[in-house]
Amino acid sequence: MQYKEWLEEWLELYVRASTKQGTFEKYRQQAEKYLLPMLGEYDLDALGAVELQKFSVAMSDRGLAANTVNGVINILQASLKKAAAVGLVKQSFSGVILRPRTRESKVTCFGKQEQRRIEQYILEQHSPHLFGIVLCLYSGLRIGELLALTWGDIDFMRGTLTVSGTCRDSWKNGHYEKVFDTAKTQSSERVIPLPKQIVAHLREMKRKTRDKFVVPGKTPYGTEVRTYQRTFTNLLGKLGIPHHGFHALRHTFATRALEVGMDVKTLAEILGHKDPMITLRRYAHSLLEHKSEMMNKVGKLLA
Repeated sequence: MQYKEWLEEWLELYVRASTKQGTFEKYRQQAEKYLLPMLGEYDLDALGAVELQKFSVAMSDRGLAANTVNGVINILQASLKKAAAVGLVKQSFSGVILRPRTRESKVTCFGKQEQRRIEQYILEQHSPHLFGIVLCLYSGLRIGELLALTWGDIDFMRGTLTVSGTCRDSWKNGHYEKVFDTAKTQSSERVIPLPKQIVAHLREMKRKTRDKFVVPGKTPYGTEVRTYQRTFTNLLGKLGIPHHGFHALRHTFATRALEVGMDVKTLAEILGHKDPMITLRRYAHSLLEHKSEMMNKVGKLLA
């Protein structure tokens, strides 16, 4: 059997049955873009340790990001391990692949003055549509979590927000579809206590809207992800603030939280990180700045 035949079977029989639709589609796209052109014609038995390592090196030589290469290798390994498990090959050599080194992506966030300008503009506009940006600055929501949020997820009595799902844009046969799904991971399902100032704004918004979604849109399914990303980009341009991706709002929340003294475990739970070490590694620079500030205060005790 050729690898391309097995890859198709593996995706349909095992990946589709055990993962979310978004994960399945991502695997298929990666397989079609990288695995099939380079390894598809090989017989399964011919994919030995040397052939697999050549593939890893060839992927790196294409100038692809290490995270992209590692993602494709993960798919390759999983497919070959399953081939060995079901008896199609005697041995899977995927475990001996040497991977390119990865680096934690640099965290970018808005400065305090930039954040203040963003908030001030949005609050002056009294726009429920734009207020989602402020909500992210004070909750650390991902964009998919924000745009899946309904008023039923807000508990005004307790002042909390429940994250139970996410959404993404999808195109099938040229037609757009907004796909709603469960939260990214089990730890992503969480309850976030909101600052009372945010709750007050949300309560006022709820009183004036009939829309199902917290961030309203012109469609029954709320706002498209790419549309909201474009809205955010246009807002930064209007304010003359250097461009950052939407995810910078989440990083900004985390940075401000550490600056005011929030402990890492609490922050990890609010962000939906499974392991506080993820939070610690990602925001080590913010912690260091905070520690330096605290140490300078201690230093003032020196006579």
